[in-house]
Amino acid sequence: MKKLNIFLTILLLLPVFLIAQDGETEIARVKSKPVRAPFGCPVVIDNQTVYIPTAKTLEFVIEHRFGKIENISNLFGIYGSSNIRLGVNYSITNKLSVGFGTTKYRKLQDFRIKYNILEQTRDDKMPIALTAYGNMGIDARAESYFGQNYKFTNRLSYFTELIVARKFTDWLSIQVSGSFSHINRVDSLMEHDKIGISFSGRARVSAQSSIIFNYGIPLDIKGIQEHTTLTNPPKQNFGIGWEISTSTHCFQIFVTSATDLSPQYTMMENQNDWLDGDLFFGFTITRLWSF
Repeated sequence: MKKLNIFLTILLLLPVFLIAQDGETEIARVKSKPVRAPFGCPVVIDNQTVYIPTAKTLEFVIEHRFGKIENISNLFGIYGSSNIRLGVNYSITNKLSVGFGTTKYRKLQDFRIKYNILEQTRDDKMPIALTAYGNMGIDARAESYFGQNYKFTNRLSYFTELIVARKFTDWLSIQVSGSFSHINRVDSLMEHDKIGISFSGRARVSAQSSIIFNYGIPLDIKGIQEHTTLTNPPKQNFGIGWEISTSTHCFQIFVTSATDLSPQYTMMENQNDWLDGDLFFGFTITRLWSF
């Protein structure tokens, strides 16, 4: 009888034990999920982010730069010369997206790819997100622009980047990236290659609004320089602005010292010095559609 009572007690407690175990497993599983939205947009002003929309999502991107901010006569740059890029990206998986875009400057056509290598987890077992990004640009201006001995490869430029990001709190995300840029055809006194680093951040002030910034630094590394003295070395790029994001839209408005909308040209040819007041208004709009 005593053994029977013990058996019945174990039998009655077993479901409770199993439910508790399932609960612990579920908690562990939830804690290992990726953190939510370290960034709400694929770009922060001029820099790529670790953000990739979910699989089977089409993303339409509009990027615009107005003229230099001067005075009321040019309406603080709005009446000045502008640059615009239209692009589409498609998420093949939750970790991989590909895209294409066209830009006014140089009539540049770009093909791009982005892949999330690592994702930061909520339990901090993986403390960072790691993303690789690359693009190839094709300068589509007339053949006469490229001078004698023209080859199609004169039109090509490349950019590769490794981005490390961390969401420190519910309101603060920071990322740093290292990049390599290459342009096939440059003036004789210019460089073909450039290594750079960039810093970007997002500080949320409400559920949908954030302060954003970016800072890009082209590095002078003697080992890869073709010239002992650089002619018109590229300037550092600074931008700060405001972001409004929802589950399907992102809107950024900002001031920046870069007018190029292709990162390799920003890193290699930017001559705007933000410390001297070379600043431009700009905005980015993205729209997502899920299929």
